[in-house]
Amino acid sequence: MPFPALHIGELEAKTPIVQGGMGVGISLSGLASAVANEGGIGVIAGAMIGMTQKDVAQNPLEANLRALREEISKARALTSGIIGVNIMVALTTFAQMVRTSIENKIDVIFSGAGLPLDMPRHLLELCEEKKEEFKTKLVPIISSARAATVLAKKWLSRFNYLPDAFVLEGPKAGGHLGFKREEIDDPAFALDKLLPEVVDAVKPFEDKYGRAIPVIAAGGVYTGEDIAKYLAMGASGVQMGTRFVATHECDADPKFKQAFVNARKEDVTIINSPVGMPGRAIYNDFIQSARDGLTKPFKCIFHCVKTCDNTKTPYCIARVLLNAMRGRLEQGFAFCGANVYRVNSILSVHELIESLREEYEEAVKDKK
Repeated sequence: MPFPALHIGELEAKTPIVQGGMGVGISLSGLASAVANEGGIGVIAGAMIGMTQKDVAQNPLEANLRALREEISKARALTSGIIGVNIMVALTTFAQMVRTSIENKIDVIFSGAGLPLDMPRHLLELCEEKKEEFKTKLVPIISSARAATVLAKKWLSRFNYLPDAFVLEGPKAGGHLGFKREEIDDPAFALDKLLPEVVDAVKPFEDKYGRAIPVIAAGGVYTGEDIAKYLAMGASGVQMGTRFVATHECDADPKFKQAFVNARKEDVTIINSPVGMPGRAIYNDFIQSARDGLTKPFKCIFHCVKTCDNTKTPYCIARVLLNAMRGRLEQGFAFCGANVYRVNSILSVHELIESLREEYEEAVKDKK
């Protein structure tokens, strides 16, 4: 049995896989377009996308918006498939990046690291201002059924707009996590428990308004068998990040990708990120030096994240992640998912998708 398609409104992804948005240059147009060409949804990460622009220190807003426009344009030149962007609510440039993405006809905006309570306003205002119908789909990233219900009710009451889908991100995800530290290993917050709750929470809205609101399962999805399991539990698709780092098309430096191949289970650690959230990363000397208080205070020039207090944090998260993306892991660290230790080689996106497809078909066949 082949993969079922993932439908978000009129968008149809023949491969029900969303490539997770991995910030500060890990997933840009190269990776996103490769995933889109395989029938999935490729995602450009908006978090400090302008870090490589020459004027980012002098003009961070324009540098980030320019880089965002450039990456969307590059992706469009490389694929006719579905391209999305991931924009963190916590970014100081959130509103401008949402509007820029819509104006540049992005297919989907995925948004987490906070609740995007105001996101539909930007879409509706642009439609009114420019007398044009923009068709960008708005997809919040959530970590609970309660968040799904709150967002749906808020968007309906304020904008008469329902979320086009939800990404439910469980605690095994990479990077910044929408859970308290003590919740990360608590079975009560496992994806397998949360998914049915979110599917149930969304159903009354689907029934009342007569339209589907797909739930996309994320965080620890690693194999085709995992995909089969979550689709059987009610998800319409899955989001995967870690698997796509170890691909030739990933936009990061080869040394960054090799860190995923080399990672052992005991290397996976939880850090206290400067943005005020726990994060999952591959342990290294830089992380240990931060824990030992050996890194030095810095002057913040980017002001990229609203929740970052540069007077209390020992390093700039944007600079550190940029260093890692460029392969300078002695000056940074790599965010990763809980299953990073299972990565043992670097493949093409095509090879990865085909292996997931074969595993999915085998898992479905075995259940019949």
